Amino acid sequence: MADLLELSETLGRVLLARGEWLATAESCTGGWVAQAVTAIAGSSGWFDRGFVTYSNAAKVDMLGVPEVTLERHGAVSEATARAMAQGAIAHSRADWTLAITGIAGPSGGTPEKPVGTVCFAWAQREGGCEAQTCSFAGDRAAVREQSVLHALRGLLARIEAAPLLA
Repeated sequence: MADLLELSETLGRVLLARGEWLATAESCTGGWVAQAVTAIAGSSGWFDRGFVTYSNAAKVDMLGVPEVTLERHGAVSEATARAMAQGAIAHSRADWTLAITGIAGPSGGTPEKPVGTVCFAWAQREGGCEAQTCSFAGDRAAVREQSVLHALRGLLARIEAAPLLA
């Protein structure tokens, strides 16, 4: 967990230095990213809010994920992750959002989307939205932990590569 603490601290320093805010939209991680970043003293200066949208109804109600997206692509899809990240931007004051939706297991997988399939999206209010699908090995706890670390690393890389907003 030292990696998670260090990563969260670094993310906080970068966001604070840039004067930017973060919001999260999580499904299979159940708010673990929000918990990790709010464990950092001073996170109230850069973390706006976290949405835990475990059910499809919560994704629709809280983030505005279109029902047609869920019907066509499923909850575990890059399309849904993008809609979650964009919904978090629309329903917060954040400059950056990340979204995670996946199958942590031990059940719920299919041949097309086996256990360990996790979709991510990262969005910037004044920029675009990128999505990615990963396949993680291990039990439920391992899949969830790898997802949190991947989401934070992906966000930090995107923030560091982005120009400062005026």
